[in-house]
Amino acid sequence: MSETVVMSASEVSDFLDEVFPQIHQRGRQYAIEDITPGAARLRYSAGEDNLRPGGTVSGPTIMALADLAAYAVILGHVGRQALAVTTNININYLRKAGPGDLICRARLLKLGKRLAVVDCIITTDQDEDAVIAQASATYSLPEARKA
Repeated sequence: MSETVVMSASEVSDFLDEVFPQIHQRGRQYAIEDITPGAARLRYSAGEDNLRPGGTVSGPTIMALADLAAYAVILGHVGRQALAVTTNININYLRKAGPGDLICRARLLKLGKRLAVVDCIITTDQDEDAVIAQASATYSLPEARKA
């Protein structure tokens, strides 16, 4: 697996602003903090509109963060490929999270020609050792274009 970073966190963020602006419909809640060889770190500011009854961040909010983190780490390693798409995502919710910042650390497990597999660990910024959720995402990559 190539762990060479080809796009920085800011370059991936700018690319997403260009091709996927709808992620900011409610303002800038997501931030790509870092992309390093084989990994990425994202932050999501979960507010009142992300809570389910009981004051817990909803499962779909957490899953969306994991999916975006997987997409970001892949883009950081393959470049501007907007048509990379999720083919599978599996998530395990381990403890509840209240409103505030969630952190997702995404790690490439496999980066092939047609598929990428990513492991995501979601925590809060108050306790990055307490895992809120763990997700595995598989992405289908578009065929490389010939020049």
